[in-house]
Formats: sequence, C-alpha cells, structure tokens
Amino acid sequence: MPQHSPFNDGRLLVVAFEGWNDAGEAASGLARRIVDALGLSELRELDGERYVDYQFNRPSVGTTDDGERGIIWPRIVWYGPESSGALVTGAGGSTVARDVHVLVGPEPSRTWRGFSAEILDLIDVHGIDAVVFVGAMLADVPHTRPISVYVSSDNAGVRAAYEVERSNYEGPTGILGVLSDVVDRSGIPTISLWASVPHYVHNAPSPKATLSLLDKIESLTDVTVPRGSLVDDAAEWEEGIDALAADDEDMASYIGQLEQARDTVDSPEASGDAIAQEFEQYLRRRDGKDGGAAGEGPWRPQQ
Repeated sequence: MPQHSPFNDGRLLVVAFEGWNDAGEAASGLARRIVDALGLSELRELDGERYVDYQFNRPSVGTTDDGERGIIWPRIVWYGPESSGALVTGAGGSTVARDVHVLVGPEPSRTWRGFSAEILDLIDVHGIDAVVFVGAMLADVPHTRPISVYVSSDNAGVRAAYEVERSNYEGPTGILGVLSDVVDRSGIPTISLWASVPHYVHNAPSPKATLSLLDKIESLTDVTVPRGSLVDDAAEWEEGIDALAADDEDMASYIGQLEQARDTVDSPEASGDAIAQEFEQYLRRRDGKDGGAAGEGPWRPQQ
C-alpha cells in the first residue's frame, strides 16, 4: 500500500447497495458495520419516492424507534462524521483524524443519471477524496476456502500504486458500475471490491464474506474497524454449511469439486486473473449468456 494516497489519508466514501450487488448481504453488512463502529451520523437521506421501486423493495410493518407500530420504509442514506476530522484507528492502532463517509441502502430502481448527479454533488459538498465501491457476487466457490475479493480500478494511477487490475468486462451494468464511471470521470480516484459468495448458500447472510471485505478495505484504506463477533459468526456460518453438507451426499460431492478446483490455484486467495475470470463468468451467467446455478436466486437482475 502506498505510504500516502487519497485512500489512506484523505476523505473516504464507502458505497454499498442491497440487492443483486449484495450476495449474502456481505457488502451492505460491511457498510453498516463501518457506520456503527465509527459512530457515523445520518447526514442525508436520498428521496426514496424518486429512486426506489417500492414494489421491488417493499416497506415493512414494524416497531419504530419510538416504540410505536408503523411503516418502515427502505432508505438510501449518506452517513458521515458530525464534525470534520473524526478520530479513527489507523494501522498499528494509532488514532488519526480522518473523515470516513458511507452510502448504503437498496439499489435505486430508476433515474440513475439523476441519482449519480446527486451523489456527485454530495461528494463535492463533503470534499470526498476517494471512493471505494463494494459488492458481492454469487460464484462457483467453496465455503471452506478463503473468500476471494476481486479488486479493480479504472484509474491508471490507482492501478499502478496498488498493483490492481482494470476490469475488461463489457456488457450490462448496475448502479455500482454507473457511479464508478461517473465518479472516475469527475477526477475522484475509485476502487471496486467484489467478494465471491458460494452460490449454493445464497439465501443466508455470509459473515465470512463480510469479514473478507473488511480485511481488504482495511489493507487498502488504513482504516481499522473492530470485528466484534464477526470472526465467530463467520466460523459458525461455515460450520452450519458443513452440517448441511454432511447430510447431503450430492452437496458434499459438489463442494469437494469446488475445493479441488480452488486448490489448483497457486495461492489460497486465488490469482488476480482467476478472480477476474470468475467475476466475468458470473456476469455472463447473470445476463443469460451462460447457464449455471450461480445465476439462481435473488441477485439475478442486471449489473
């Protein structure tokens, strides 16, 4: 990691959306953990009536913060410190003045150009120096191995400094792709992180994937977020899937095949080329150009 860069000493924005971008709730889980750990405040709620399709992201009935029964609406919220220069923990446990912001909520269903323009305005208002986009994809990977995280950037300087790749994917894209393009063209450096979540457990939250994203974002940004129970939760998640596989010979056999395929890769984290290929295969499946179980589940819509 470079000694000085906008990612490790500037005002940082972390962006994650619920939906197909968020297999196993890994990306949104990371974003909300950062909000809670750093004590960030709600600075702006974006207009749900303009951006959210409530037939797709339905409101729920529940208990409100004041203890009364009411409607809880899906919300896209920008969080940040109440005052500039909030104290966060850096590498080695040192405490430094650092502004970290988070944008999280359901993926907007419409008016993406207007949404991107509004986010770009907020980036300017809050003086953001760098943006990290976080997502999670369903992939043909075993739950028993380290969760791989594909790192890419469209910024040549960022790629050189961090030795990361530029995605060569071409095809339909989602709001993360749109925002990344808009922000990069504005001159703000960006990095995109995508965790690979085993497709055969797509209905359950994946704390192991959240933990991998947290490790990666910490290594890139020099911002340390307490793990809390996340390590134990990740272990319990893996043990729970082991128990299911123990009672299902077909599932156990399939997981064994995935393990063998992963173990042929040079490093436990998998090479950049392998992860990039995995990402592109996922996108092709999701766009209907390739078959496979990884295209099943709630994250099939367009990127």
